Amino acid sequence: MPGLYIGSTSGYSGKNTITVGLGLAFQKAGLKIGYMKPVGAMPVETDAGLADEDALFVRQALGLDDDPAHTPTAMTPMVVTHDFKMDAFEGRLAGAQDGGLMAQVNAAYQGLALGRDVMLVAGSGSMYSGKYSGLDAVGMVKTLGVKALVIDRFEKELNYDLLLMLKEQMEGGLAGVVLNDVPPTFLEEVSAHLAPFLESRGIPVLGILPRDPLMGSITVGDLATRLGGKVISAHHKTDRVVSQFLIGTMQVENFMLHFRKKKNAAVIVGGDRSDVQLVALEGDCPCLVLTGNLYPNDVILTRSEVLETSIIIVREDTFTVAKKMENLLTRHKMRDAVKVRQGAELVAKHLRLDTLRASLGV
Repeated sequence: MPGLYIGSTSGYSGKNTITVGLGLAFQKAGLKIGYMKPVGAMPVETDAGLADEDALFVRQALGLDDDPAHTPTAMTPMVVTHDFKMDAFEGRLAGAQDGGLMAQVNAAYQGLALGRDVMLVAGSGSMYSGKYSGLDAVGMVKTLGVKALVIDRFEKELNYDLLLMLKEQMEGGLAGVVLNDVPPTFLEEVSAHLAPFLESRGIPVLGILPRDPLMGSITVGDLATRLGGKVISAHHKTDRVVSQFLIGTMQVENFMLHFRKKKNAAVIVGGDRSDVQLVALEGDCPCLVLTGNLYPNDVILTRSEVLETSIIIVREDTFTVAKKMENLLTRHKMRDAVKVRQGAELVAKHLRLDTLRASLGV
């Protein structure tokens, strides 16, 4: 029974997006799919036991939550907790050195694969994550007898050297790669030069996904929660989307120049900078993030209600909040229906699904 391991060269590369997109595309083609995430890194308690938060989300997005085979513990037989790692480091984790844990994963895989046309196996972290416990992706692909799709997300550049190394190490198990989140300014270079180079070295490039602002966005409500902040106005507009941010520490004239070029940008500014706050409000930013636990004056508060722009109050300084925002927008999980649909459309439009299906034999 064909199986596909969806891994990546690093964490936060879009594995959930690609997995859901592929699963929905296969289902649309009439294939009965199975899904598992062998190693979970986001522990969550369920009635059935310890499970992985990402796996539960993907199960629901693929409509498998009513499937009796896809119980939380069957989908994720290994959930990494602090105790799990400490036991592995100190030699107390049974099966870590002799392949016992991998055998448990294989048994769970075989059970989930019964009656399926194709299995989707989602990775955690990079292709080398889990080596300390004998559960790395390179070894797992070989043990399960599946093909691997490796995602390489653009971060300053692509990891072409690592992709070449993986091709050698996987001994024919590499179905292809997806180059993800490529900025518009690099699309031509990647398409015209890097992709043909990888193909010439025996690495099929199954898709080049352009950067999509929506996929790297977060709602105002989620942003407030993640920053540990408090929404103090326009509470009914916390579903607006933030896809970037602008720091409002400059003079108003310079701020206006930069602000006009930014779309869906939250403005991070000190609570005492009412001049910048007013410009941002009138310019229809999705929200203001006021730092230093300083509340705005009554004029700003009134305008935010009239213009329906939420204000978030946070305790930290502007620099600290900006660093948090950068991490959030880079690593925010795909959790809402809009992103699921958008991710599925990106996969359907940019991935060579026919080539992938031919490689899998489905």
